Amino acid sequence: MNDFFLYLGLGFFIFKWIHFLAGITWIGVLYYFNFIQGEWFKEIEDQTKGVAIRTLVPRALWWFRWGAMFTFLSGVAMLLPQGHPDFSLTYNVYIYTGALMGTLMFLNVWLIIWPAQKIVIASSESVAAGGEADPTAAAALGRAGLASRTNTLFSIPMLFFMGAARGLGADSTSQSALIFSTIIILLIEANAIKGKMGPITSVKGVIHCGLLLTLVLYCSHCYI
Repeated sequence: MNDFFLYLGLGFFIFKWIHFLAGITWIGVLYYFNFIQGEWFKEIEDQTKGVAIRTLVPRALWWFRWGAMFTFLSGVAMLLPQGHPDFSLTYNVYIYTGALMGTLMFLNVWLIIWPAQKIVIASSESVAAGGEADPTAAAALGRAGLASRTNTLFSIPMLFFMGAARGLGADSTSQSALIFSTIIILLIEANAIKGKMGPITSVKGVIHCGLLLTLVLYCSHCYI
C-alpha cells in the first residue's frame, strides 16, 4: 500500500511538472500575442504584417496550441486521483474555479482561435500568391482577437486561484461561492463567443479587468 501511494505521489508530481512547463509556454505565448505582437501589428505596414502572418504567426501558434493541450491534459490527470494526500488543500473550490477558467481557455484556443487564425493565414498566403483575400478573414481575425483577449483576462484570476489553493492555505468548500463564480465566468465566456471587446480592447483594459475579476471572485469565496 505504501508503494502505491509512493507511485501515486510520483505520478502526481510528474504531471504537475508537465502542467507548469506547458502552462508557462502557453501563457507566455498568449501574453506575447496580446502585449507585444498585437501592439506591434498596429504600427507596421501591411506588407510587413503579411510576412509576419505567413511566417512568424504559424510558428507561435504551434507552441501556443500544443502548450494549451498539454496544460489541459496534465491538469485533468492531476484532478483524477482524488485520493492524493494533498486533496484537502489542492482539490478545493479554489482549484476548481481556476480549472474552469483554464478549461474554457483551452477550448477557446482549439475551437475559436486556431480555426479563425487558419483562415487569416490562408487568406494572407492567397494574397501573397497573387490571389484574392478571403472576405471572411477580417471577421475571423476579430473572433480570434476577442477569444485571445478573453483568455488573457481569465489567465489573471486563473493563476491566482491555482496558487491560492495552497498559498493561502484556505480549504474553501462553499457551494454558493462556486456557483456564483461559475455564473460570472460563463457570462464572460458567452461574451467571448458572441459579444464584443468592450473594455478589454486595450492592454491596460484587459489587465485591469483581469485584476477586477480576480478581486470579485476571491471576495465571493470569502463572503458568500
